[in-house]
Amino acid sequence: MLSAYNQVPLPAGGAPITFKGGKIQVPDNPIIPYIEGDGTGRDIWAASVRVFDAAVERAYKGKRKIHWYEVFAGEKAFAKFGDWMPQQSVDAIRDLRVAIKGPLTTPVGGGFRSLNVTLRQVLDLYSCIRPVRYYKGVPSPVKNPDALNVVIFRENTEDVYIGMEWKQGTPEVKKLIDFINTEMLAGKTLKLREDSGVGIKPISIFGTKRLVRAAVQHAIARNRKTVTLVHKGNIQKFTEGAFREWGYELATQEFRDHVVTERESWILDNKDKNPNLSVEENATQEFRDHVVTERESWILDNKDKNPNLSVEENAAQVEPGLQFAPEKFKQELYAEVRGVLEIIGKSHGNGVWKKKIMINDRIADSIFQQVIIRPAEYDILATSNLNGDYISDACAAQVGGLGIAPGANVGDEHAVFEATHGTAPKYADKDVINPGSVMLSGVMMLDHLGWSEAARLIEDSMEATILQKKVTYDFERQMPGATKVKTSEFAGFMIENMGKVHKTAV
Repeated sequence: MLSAYNQVPLPAGGAPITFKGGKIQVPDNPIIPYIEGDGTGRDIWAASVRVFDAAVERAYKGKRKIHWYEVFAGEKAFAKFGDWMPQQSVDAIRDLRVAIKGPLTTPVGGGFRSLNVTLRQVLDLYSCIRPVRYYKGVPSPVKNPDALNVVIFRENTEDVYIGMEWKQGTPEVKKLIDFINTEMLAGKTLKLREDSGVGIKPISIFGTKRLVRAAVQHAIARNRKTVTLVHKGNIQKFTEGAFREWGYELATQEFRDHVVTERESWILDNKDKNPNLSVEENATQEFRDHVVTERESWILDNKDKNPNLSVEENAAQVEPGLQFAPEKFKQELYAEVRGVLEIIGKSHGNGVWKKKIMINDRIADSIFQQVIIRPAEYDILATSNLNGDYISDACAAQVGGLGIAPGANVGDEHAVFEATHGTAPKYADKDVINPGSVMLSGVMMLDHLGWSEAARLIEDSMEATILQKKVTYDFERQMPGATKVKTSEFAGFMIENMGKVHKTAV
């Protein structure tokens, strides 16, 4: 570890966070690097750091203190060093392990990858964690925003964000298209159009399993009830579909004592309700929706081919149940049911499965309506990179928007907590922007450090301030009778409200 990064000495009174025995070791005086952020980041950070320091002081009465250490990225770094992301900034975060940042500008022009994506990939911050919950008083476009309380685990290092693309019209893309069309699609009618740009979407076993592992571990630690694998496997079977399969495999192999899959729960529930149920009868009940759906498709197809077909004639052309299905199909179903009952029947049966963490999956487009019409059924969402990007923002919109949406990028040994919104340069230095995203990202950071008392003080004081209707302009315009306050004033009211919520550490 260096004594200075980017020519800025480390704070004399602080100590670095270390990593030992698979966990971070946090001293009472940790050095925490921060990136102020571009645009509105300056106002947001100035307000947020006051709140962080006040919460730590009130919770620990001087026994703990964060020593803040500025590192540079984005516009400020370019102005100082002619580099948007100096290597020593990355080195400082790597060496000091836990950091927090405001929003960063992605440089205009070709050849630049998002600075946020760069940090995630260089430091291998493979889990983008986005908790979405409602704080009382926040204006919302939905009737019952408090029903939504999810944590989204978004894989951070693969999928389309890995950046393997070839521009239309270049020699490189022509070479790739020729190879795909002549070699990979030889003998097939499907061909890539010659005027295409091409990107590659990698999703690996390794990347998927460590993301799902983190999601399940979080569910166990926080007493969450479900982990839902979100995917588009009905279309992209070998990437999105594989994400689903590998997720189930990881959950059931590594966390067998803690989890039950949705399909297993159906089988066990059938057996609980009728202990004398045979494997064959259980399979019929468990797959009833599948069989009926298939029969309905046969019935509709018969009718489409012959509109004059009578009900009786149609019925005669349809095999009326599982007992008439092909033997191979029946045996596959029986084997699955038998396997579930033999492997986990004793440990998870007799209703025990109801106390386990439910592992299920949902198609990506379906989850968008599910979190609106049935939000209480979802707890933790584990997603691939692009799906997670979409669903995180969609969920945030239900509980106040990105202005108060926190986020974290977490790896095995490092974590960077960040605002999830953009830089909004037209509002820069006007002291008007909602600082909630960085403040609540700081809450996540404090929980990560194990300083939960300070974290709860910030959450409680934010909710109290919003309920007092002392809010920044984005909320004020949606809240009748609200008082519009500046970014700095909002922080001041939060600090004042900390005196009314007593959560001092013992």
